[in-house]
Amino acid sequence: MSVTVARTAGFCFGVQRAYDLAMELVRSGRPACTYGELIHNPQIVAKLYKAGIPAIERVEDNIDRRAVIIRSHGAPPSVYHALAEMGCEVVDATCPYVQKIHKLAAAYAKDSIILIAGDPSHPEVQGIEGFCERHLTFKNADELKNLYPFLGKNRNKAFVLLSQTTFSVSEWEKSVEKLKKVCTNLRIFDTICIATERRQREAGKLAAENDAMVVVGGRRSSNTVKLAQICGEFCETFLVESAKELYDCDFNGHTRVGVTAGASTPAWIIKEVHKTMSEILRDQDELSFEEMLNQSFKTIDNREKVTAVVTGIAPNEISVDIGTKHAGYVPLSELTDDPNAKPEDLVKVGDTLDLLVVRVN
Repeated sequence: MSVTVARTAGFCFGVQRAYDLAMELVRSGRPACTYGELIHNPQIVAKLYKAGIPAIERVEDNIDRRAVIIRSHGAPPSVYHALAEMGCEVVDATCPYVQKIHKLAAAYAKDSIILIAGDPSHPEVQGIEGFCERHLTFKNADELKNLYPFLGKNRNKAFVLLSQTTFSVSEWEKSVEKLKKVCTNLRIFDTICIATERRQREAGKLAAENDAMVVVGGRRSSNTVKLAQICGEFCETFLVESAKELYDCDFNGHTRVGVTAGASTPAWIIKEVHKTMSEILRDQDELSFEEMLNQSFKTIDNREKVTAVVTGIAPNEISVDIGTKHAGYVPLSELTDDPNAKPEDLVKVGDTLDLLVVRVN
Protein backbone atom coordinates (compact mmCIF):
# COMPACT_ATOMS: atom_id res chain seq x y z
CA MET A 1 0.00 0.00 0.00
CA SER A 2 1.25 3.47 -0.90
CA VAL A 3 0.75 6.66 1.14
CA THR A 4 1.01 10.06 -0.55
CA VAL A 5 1.10 13.33 1.39
CA ALA A 6 -0.18 16.52 -0.29
CA ARG A 7 2.49 19.13 -0.96
CA THR A 8 0.31 21.98 0.37
CA ALA A 9 -0.65 20.27 3.65
CA GLY A 10 0.01 22.18 6.87
CA PHE A 11 0.25 25.73 8.18
CA CYS A 12 -0.62 28.51 5.79
CA PHE A 13 1.14 31.89 5.90
CA GLY A 14 -1.48 33.58 8.09
CA VAL A 15 -1.61 30.77 10.65
CA GLN A 16 2.18 30.53 10.83
CA ARG A 17 2.36 34.28 11.45
CA ALA A 18 -0.22 34.10 14.26
CA TYR A 19 1.56 31.18 15.90
CA ASP A 20 4.94 32.93 15.69
CA LEU A 21 3.52 36.09 17.32
CA ALA A 22 2.06 34.03 20.16
CA MET A 23 5.31 32.13 20.73
CA GLU A 24 7.22 35.43 20.84
CA LEU A 25 5.04 36.45 23.79
CA VAL A 26 5.67 33.08 25.44
CA ARG A 27 9.43 33.55 25.14
CA SER A 28 9.25 37.12 26.42
CA GLY A 29 7.35 36.03 29.51
CA ARG A 30 4.74 38.77 29.10
CA PRO A 31 1.27 37.80 30.44
CA ALA A 32 -1.05 37.33 27.48
CA CYS A 33 -4.22 35.64 26.29
CA THR A 34 -5.92 35.10 22.94
CA TYR A 35 -9.32 36.48 21.98
CA GLY A 36 -10.95 33.19 21.10
CA GLU A 37 -8.87 30.24 19.94
CA LEU A 38 -5.82 31.54 18.08
CA ILE A 39 -6.41 28.91 15.38
CA HIS A 40 -8.86 26.01 15.16
CA ASN A 41 -6.43 23.32 16.20
CA PRO A 42 -6.90 21.67 19.63
CA GLN A 43 -3.23 20.69 20.03
CA ILE A 44 -1.97 24.24 19.42
CA VAL A 45 -4.62 25.73 21.73
CA ALA A 46 -3.61 23.24 24.44
CA LYS A 47 0.07 24.03 23.89
CA LEU A 48 -0.52 27.77 24.32
CA TYR A 49 -2.62 27.21 27.42
CA LYS A 50 0.15 25.11 28.94
CA ALA A 51 2.61 27.90 28.10
CA GLY A 52 0.47 30.40 30.02
CA ILE A 53 -1.60 31.87 27.17
CA PRO A 54 -5.26 30.91 27.67
CA ALA A 55 -8.11 31.76 25.32
CA ILE A 56 -10.90 34.10 26.41
CA GLU A 57 -14.31 34.30 24.75
CA ARG A 58 -15.28 37.80 25.97
CA VAL A 59 -13.25 40.95 26.45
CA GLU A 60 -14.45 41.27 30.04
CA ASP A 61 -12.95 37.84 30.82
CA ASN A 62 -9.50 39.47 30.71
CA ILE A 63 -9.74 40.40 34.39
CA ASP A 64 -6.00 40.86 34.94
CA ARG A 65 -5.57 43.11 31.88
CA ARG A 66 -3.17 40.87 29.99
CA ALA A 67 -1.98 41.63 26.48
CA VAL A 68 -4.63 40.28 24.09
CA ILE A 69 -3.72 38.48 20.88
CA ILE A 70 -6.35 38.93 18.19
CA ARG A 71 -6.73 35.52 16.55
CA SER A 72 -5.91 34.82 12.92
CA HIS A 73 -9.63 34.97 12.03
CA GLY A 74 -9.75 38.64 13.03
CA ALA A 75 -12.33 40.43 15.15
CA PRO A 76 -14.98 43.14 14.66
CA PRO A 77 -14.13 46.81 15.48
CA SER A 78 -16.19 46.59 18.69
CA VAL A 79 -13.59 44.23 20.18
CA TYR A 80 -10.73 46.65 19.47
CA HIS A 81 -12.72 49.51 21.00
CA ALA A 82 -13.55 47.52 24.14
CA LEU A 83 -9.91 46.49 24.62
CA ALA A 84 -8.77 50.10 24.18
CA GLU A 85 -11.23 51.25 26.85
CA MET A 86 -9.82 48.63 29.23
CA GLY A 87 -6.29 49.79 28.47
CA CYS A 88 -5.19 46.38 27.21
CA GLU A 89 -2.26 45.95 24.85
CA VAL A 90 -3.35 44.43 21.54
CA VAL A 91 -1.18 42.07 19.51
CA ASP A 92 -2.96 41.79 16.18
CA ALA A 93 -2.44 38.34 14.62
CA THR A 94 -5.26 38.76 12.09
CA CYS A 95 -4.35 37.10 8.81
CA PRO A 96 -3.36 39.77 6.24
CA TYR A 97 -5.82 38.24 3.76
CA VAL A 98 -8.62 38.69 6.30
CA GLN A 99 -7.50 42.27 6.96
CA LYS A 100 -7.87 42.93 3.23
CA ILE A 101 -11.53 41.84 3.44
CA HIS A 102 -12.08 44.14 6.43
CA LYS A 103 -10.77 47.09 4.42
CA LEU A 104 -12.99 46.26 1.44
CA ALA A 105 -16.07 45.90 3.66
CA ALA A 106 -15.36 49.20 5.40
CA ALA A 107 -14.69 51.01 2.12
CA TYR A 108 -18.04 50.01 0.56
CA ALA A 109 -20.12 49.84 3.75
CA LYS A 110 -21.88 53.20 3.34
CA ASP A 111 -22.78 52.99 -0.34
CA SER A 112 -23.42 49.25 -0.83
CA ILE A 113 -25.06 46.20 0.62
CA ILE A 114 -22.32 43.67 1.40
CA LEU A 115 -22.92 40.06 0.42
CA ILE A 116 -20.70 37.64 2.34
CA ALA A 117 -20.17 34.06 1.15
CA GLY A 118 -19.34 32.22 4.36
CA ASP A 119 -20.52 30.58 7.54
CA PRO A 120 -22.19 33.17 9.83
CA SER A 121 -21.21 31.15 12.90
CA HIS A 122 -17.51 31.30 12.02
CA PRO A 123 -15.42 33.98 13.82
CA GLU A 124 -13.87 35.20 10.57
CA VAL A 125 -17.29 35.95 9.09
CA GLN A 126 -18.47 37.54 12.32
CA GLY A 127 -15.44 39.80 12.19
CA ILE A 128 -16.20 40.82 8.59
CA GLU A 129 -19.83 41.54 9.47
CA GLY A 130 -18.61 43.98 12.11
CA PHE A 131 -17.22 46.24 9.37
CA CYS A 132 -20.52 46.33 7.42
CA GLU A 133 -23.49 48.61 7.98
CA ARG A 134 -25.76 46.41 5.84
CA HIS A 135 -24.91 42.83 4.98
CA LEU A 136 -26.37 39.48 3.93
CA THR A 137 -24.53 36.21 4.55
CA PHE A 138 -25.03 32.80 2.91
CA LYS A 139 -23.24 29.47 3.50
CA ASN A 140 -23.45 28.07 -0.03
CA ALA A 141 -25.06 28.44 -3.43
CA ASP A 142 -28.23 26.64 -2.32
CA GLU A 143 -28.71 28.93 0.69
CA LEU A 144 -28.22 31.90 -1.63
CA LYS A 145 -31.65 31.10 -3.12
CA ASN A 146 -33.25 32.33 0.11
CA LEU A 147 -31.96 35.83 -0.68
CA TYR A 148 -33.48 35.98 -4.18
CA PRO A 149 -36.71 37.78 -3.13
CA PHE A 150 -34.74 40.57 -1.44
CA LEU A 151 -32.19 40.78 -4.25
CA GLY A 152 -34.96 40.91 -6.85
CA LYS A 153 -36.68 43.83 -5.12
CA ASN A 154 -33.39 45.71 -4.81
CA ARG A 155 -31.74 44.55 -8.04
CA ASN A 156 -30.70 48.11 -9.00
CA LYS A 157 -28.99 48.87 -5.70
CA ALA A 158 -25.25 48.57 -5.28
CA PHE A 159 -24.03 45.23 -3.98
CA VAL A 160 -20.52 44.08 -3.12
CA LEU A 161 -19.70 40.36 -2.98
CA LEU A 162 -16.95 39.14 -0.64
CA SER A 163 -16.09 35.68 0.65
CA GLN A 164 -14.66 34.00 3.71
CA THR A 165 -11.01 33.18 2.97
CA THR A 166 -11.70 29.45 3.33
CA PHE A 167 -14.92 29.37 1.30
CA SER A 168 -15.37 26.46 -1.11
CA VAL A 169 -14.05 27.37 -4.56
CA SER A 170 -16.77 25.39 -6.34
CA GLU A 171 -19.53 27.00 -4.22
CA TRP A 172 -18.04 30.43 -4.92
CA GLU A 173 -18.08 29.87 -8.68
CA LYS A 174 -21.72 28.72 -8.58
CA SER A 175 -22.73 31.66 -6.37
CA VAL A 176 -21.06 34.22 -8.64
CA GLU A 177 -22.80 32.79 -11.69
CA LYS A 178 -26.21 33.04 -10.00
CA LEU A 179 -25.70 36.53 -8.57
CA LYS A 180 -24.69 37.96 -11.93
CA LYS A 181 -28.17 37.07 -13.19
CA VAL A 182 -29.96 38.70 -10.25
CA CYS A 183 -27.94 41.82 -9.40
CA THR A 184 -27.38 44.41 -12.12
CA ASN A 185 -25.05 46.57 -10.00
CA LEU A 186 -22.65 44.08 -8.44
CA ARG A 187 -18.97 44.40 -7.55
CA ILE A 188 -17.22 41.06 -7.08
CA PHE A 189 -14.07 40.57 -5.00
CA ASP A 190 -12.72 37.04 -4.94
CA THR A 191 -11.25 37.02 -1.42
CA ILE A 192 -10.71 33.27 -1.10
CA CYS A 193 -7.15 32.77 0.09
CA ILE A 194 -4.85 31.56 -2.70
CA ALA A 195 -3.42 28.93 -0.36
CA THR A 196 -6.94 27.68 0.34
CA GLU A 197 -7.74 27.46 -3.35
CA ARG A 198 -4.56 25.51 -4.10
CA ARG A 199 -5.13 23.22 -1.14
CA GLN A 200 -8.69 22.42 -2.21
CA ARG A 201 -7.75 21.74 -5.82
CA GLU A 202 -4.83 19.53 -4.83
CA ALA A 203 -6.99 17.63 -2.33
CA GLY A 204 -9.57 16.89 -5.03
CA LYS A 205 -6.88 15.73 -7.46
CA LEU A 206 -5.23 13.53 -4.82
CA ALA A 207 -8.57 12.02 -3.78
CA ALA A 208 -9.37 11.14 -7.39
CA GLU A 209 -6.06 9.25 -7.64
CA ASN A 210 -6.41 7.24 -4.40
CA ASP A 211 -8.71 4.68 -2.80
CA ALA A 212 -8.96 6.59 0.49
CA MET A 213 -7.99 9.96 1.98
CA VAL A 214 -6.96 11.01 5.45
CA VAL A 215 -7.64 14.68 6.24
CA VAL A 216 -5.79 15.93 9.32
CA GLY A 217 -7.04 18.90 11.31
CA GLY A 218 -9.43 20.28 13.89
CA ARG A 219 -13.09 19.42 13.41
CA ARG A 220 -13.94 23.07 14.12
CA SER A 221 -11.62 24.22 11.35
CA SER A 222 -13.64 25.47 8.39
CA ASN A 223 -10.96 24.79 5.78
CA THR A 224 -10.30 21.29 7.18
CA VAL A 225 -13.98 20.35 7.02
CA LYS A 226 -14.19 21.63 3.43
CA LEU A 227 -11.16 19.52 2.48
CA ALA A 228 -12.90 16.45 3.90
CA GLN A 229 -16.07 17.28 1.95
CA ILE A 230 -14.12 17.68 -1.29
CA CYS A 231 -12.22 14.42 -0.80
CA GLY A 232 -15.42 12.59 0.18
CA GLU A 233 -16.81 13.21 -3.29
CA PHE A 234 -14.09 10.99 -4.78
CA CYS A 235 -13.26 8.27 -2.24
CA GLU A 236 -13.68 7.10 1.35
CA THR A 237 -12.38 9.88 3.59
CA PHE A 238 -11.30 9.89 7.23
CA LEU A 239 -11.06 13.17 9.17
CA VAL A 240 -8.74 12.88 12.17
CA GLU A 241 -7.47 15.43 14.68
CA SER A 242 -4.55 13.31 15.89
CA ALA A 243 -2.57 10.21 14.95
CA LYS A 244 -4.22 8.04 17.61
CA GLU A 245 -7.59 8.36 15.83
CA LEU A 246 -6.14 6.42 12.90
CA TYR A 247 -6.53 3.19 14.87
CA ASP A 248 -10.32 3.59 14.50
CA CYS A 249 -10.06 3.82 10.71
CA ASP A 250 -10.45 0.75 8.52
CA PHE A 251 -7.93 0.77 5.66
CA ASN A 252 -8.61 -2.82 4.59
CA GLY A 253 -9.18 -3.10 0.86
CA HIS A 254 -7.36 0.15 0.08
CA THR A 255 -4.10 0.02 -1.86
CA ARG A 256 -3.48 3.78 -2.21
CA VAL A 257 -4.08 6.35 0.53
CA GLY A 258 -3.65 10.12 0.25
CA VAL A 259 -3.04 12.49 3.16
CA THR A 260 -3.78 16.20 3.33
CA ALA A 261 -4.21 18.64 6.20
CA GLY A 262 -5.97 21.88 7.04
CA ALA A 263 -4.21 25.24 7.12
CA SER A 264 -4.19 25.19 10.93
CA THR A 265 -2.50 21.79 11.24
CA PRO A 266 1.18 21.97 12.27
CA ALA A 267 3.81 19.92 10.42
CA TRP A 268 4.62 17.79 13.47
CA ILE A 269 1.07 16.42 13.60
CA ILE A 270 1.17 15.55 9.89
CA LYS A 271 4.49 13.74 10.38
CA GLU A 272 3.05 11.86 13.36
CA VAL A 273 0.02 10.82 11.30
CA HIS A 274 2.23 9.65 8.44
CA LYS A 275 4.42 7.63 10.79
CA THR A 276 1.44 6.04 12.53
CA MET A 277 -0.20 5.20 9.21
CA SER A 278 2.97 3.46 8.06
CA GLU A 279 3.00 1.42 11.28
CA ILE A 280 -0.69 0.50 10.94
CA LEU A 281 -0.31 -0.54 7.32
CA ARG A 282 2.79 -2.57 8.15
CA ASP A 283 0.92 -4.34 10.96
CA GLN A 284 -2.00 -5.05 8.63
CA ASP A 285 0.36 -6.51 6.03
CA GLU A 286 1.99 -8.69 8.68
CA LEU A 287 -1.43 -9.81 9.89
CA SER A 288 -2.49 -10.72 6.35
CA PHE A 289 0.73 -12.71 5.89
CA GLU A 290 0.17 -14.47 9.23
CA GLU A 291 -3.39 -15.40 8.23
CA MET A 292 -2.15 -16.89 4.96
CA LEU A 293 0.61 -18.71 6.79
CA ASN A 294 -1.81 -20.15 9.33
CA GLN A 295 -4.07 -21.26 6.53
CA SER A 296 -1.17 -23.09 4.91
CA PHE A 297 -0.57 -24.88 8.21
CA LYS A 298 -4.16 -25.94 8.76
CA THR A 299 -4.55 -29.41 10.20
CA ILE A 300 -6.43 -32.38 8.76
CA ASP A 301 -7.95 -35.13 10.88
CA ASN A 302 -8.51 -38.80 10.11
CA ARG A 303 -11.88 -39.57 8.47
CA GLU A 304 -12.14 -35.96 7.26
CA LYS A 305 -13.59 -35.37 3.81
CA VAL A 306 -11.48 -33.13 1.59
CA THR A 307 -11.49 -31.76 -1.92
CA ALA A 308 -8.12 -32.44 -3.54
CA VAL A 309 -6.37 -31.31 -6.71
CA VAL A 310 -4.04 -33.72 -8.49
CA THR A 311 -0.53 -32.28 -8.57
CA GLY A 312 1.61 -35.28 -9.61
CA ILE A 313 1.37 -38.80 -11.04
CA ALA A 314 3.76 -41.66 -10.24
CA PRO A 315 3.60 -45.34 -11.28
CA ASN A 316 2.13 -46.50 -7.96
CA GLU A 317 0.43 -43.38 -6.58
CA ILE A 318 -0.70 -39.84 -7.21
CA SER A 319 0.05 -36.72 -5.12
CA VAL A 320 -2.69 -34.21 -4.32
CA ASP A 321 -3.02 -30.75 -2.79
CA ILE A 322 -5.59 -30.67 0.04
CA GLY A 323 -4.81 -27.13 1.29
CA THR A 324 -2.25 -28.08 3.92
CA LYS A 325 1.48 -27.51 4.24
CA HIS A 326 2.24 -31.08 3.16
CA ALA A 327 0.98 -32.97 0.13
CA GLY A 328 -1.45 -35.87 0.24
CA TYR A 329 -0.88 -39.21 -1.47
CA VAL A 330 -3.35 -41.66 -2.95
CA PRO A 331 -2.00 -45.19 -3.68
CA LEU A 332 -3.03 -46.85 -6.93
CA SER A 333 -5.00 -49.45 -4.96
CA GLU A 334 -7.33 -46.70 -3.72
CA LEU A 335 -7.91 -45.42 -7.25
CA THR A 336 -8.94 -48.70 -8.84
CA ASP A 337 -9.40 -52.46 -8.28
CA ASP A 338 -7.92 -53.21 -11.72
CA PRO A 339 -4.34 -54.51 -11.16
CA ASN A 340 -3.44 -53.72 -14.77
CA ALA A 341 -4.61 -50.06 -14.69
CA LYS A 342 -2.13 -47.18 -14.86
CA PRO A 343 -2.61 -43.95 -12.83
CA GLU A 344 -2.12 -41.71 -15.90
CA ASP A 345 -5.08 -43.42 -17.53
CA LEU A 346 -7.29 -42.63 -14.56
CA VAL A 347 -6.50 -39.00 -13.67
CA LYS A 348 -4.69 -35.99 -15.04
CA VAL A 349 -2.80 -33.19 -13.24
CA GLY A 350 -5.34 -30.56 -12.30
CA ASP A 351 -8.24 -32.96 -11.83
CA THR A 352 -10.36 -32.46 -8.69
CA LEU A 353 -11.19 -35.45 -6.48
CA ASP A 354 -13.41 -35.88 -3.40
CA LEU A 355 -11.37 -37.91 -0.91
CA LEU A 356 -11.46 -39.24 2.63
CA VAL A 357 -8.34 -38.94 4.81
CA VAL A 358 -7.23 -42.41 5.98
CA ARG A 359 -4.14 -41.49 7.94
CA VAL A 360 -2.25 -38.31 8.93
CA ASN A 361 1.51 -38.77 9.15
